[in-house]
Amino acid sequence: QVQVVESGGGLVQPGGSLRLSCAASGLTFSAYAMNWYRQAPGKERELVAGITTGAGKTTYGNSAKGRFTISRDNAKNTVYLEMNSLKPEDTAVYYCKADHFSGIYHYWGQGTQVTVSS
Repeated sequence: QVQVVESGGGLVQPGGSLRLSCAASGLTFSAYAMNWYRQAPGKERELVAGITTGAGKTTYGNSAKGRFTISRDNAKNTVYLEMNSLKPEDTAVYYCKADHFSGIYHYWGQGTQVTVSS
């Protein structure tokens, strides 16, 4: 059974930092590109960052560029999202998604809430 579980969300002040983790099990982790999405109330879900299989090429949404860093540890079946210089507009539920390189299999986590507020 495949499980994708996010953790690390919480309340942080503007300008602060958080590191989200996403642990996957029941799959061959190295065969999956890993992506972070977020969804704020009343808004569509948007891609925050992604990291490929193999060389681990990274991509970022415009809102994340220069502030967020995605990384993966295949030995731990985990992907991370380091978020710095957080803003109130970063407040959202953050979701992790695993995408098999074949394009056939996709798995979502349940999400973790990030709230940026003073």
